[in-house]
Amino acid sequence: MKYKFLIIMLALIVSACSTKEKSIDVFMVGDSTMANKKTKVYPETGWGQVVDKYFDSLVTVHNHAVNGRSTKSFVDEGRWQVVLDSLTKGDFVLIQFGHNDQKHKDSTRYTIPFESYSENLEKYVLETREKGATPILLTSIVRRKFDENGQLVDTHGDYPVAMRQVAERLNVSLIDLQKLTEDLVQSMGDEPSKELYLWTLPTEKYPKGREDNTHLRVEGAKKIAELAARQLAELPNDLAEHIVVIN
Repeated sequence: MKYKFLIIMLALIVSACSTKEKSIDVFMVGDSTMANKKTKVYPETGWGQVVDKYFDSLVTVHNHAVNGRSTKSFVDEGRWQVVLDSLTKGDFVLIQFGHNDQKHKDSTRYTIPFESYSENLEKYVLETREKGATPILLTSIVRRKFDENGQLVDTHGDYPVAMRQVAERLNVSLIDLQKLTEDLVQSMGDEPSKELYLWTLPTEKYPKGREDNTHLRVEGAKKIAELAARQLAELPNDLAEHIVVIN
């Protein structure tokens, strides 16, 4: 009788362990619009810094995005290798580069859209898959630049186009933040859209204030993170099931 009890208890424990949901690790690689920011530059905030609020408790976000990096420099500095060494089967990698790949005067960062930029993106995708993880590509968020007619001006050129082509060619899920943020910023208009970006009043640290149309403040980071989360929830993979319901 004693042994039967032990066998039943063991079976219950095994059953409980087998039905326990597996945790998911999400790795983020990208530039300053995604990166975590230090307190001293507040209210500057990367959207990857707040996106964890849109995942349930089973998801852990590892934000490896760094200011000023491109698809090239992130690899050359060994940062991609750090992420790659950490990946295991079932993980996800969110890949957002483009802003700094445009720096044509900086050979350490510059890439050509349909050549080196695309090749680098393919490297991220294929190496992620080799680890049994799932890559997700994200086009760059727009810069806030309006013309005299109140129309948003594109500043990314062929980089988003190149990423879309890589996504189609390799059958990779794509979140088109370029298009999503373009629609958002254009709908808000010139002056109101400053609320998303790093426009701040003068302070002791920044006596002239800041008029930054690339980087985000807290409100902007939360909005971009929400846009990304809504798209993640629509993708055909396990991560979609762990997006917190957004009202």
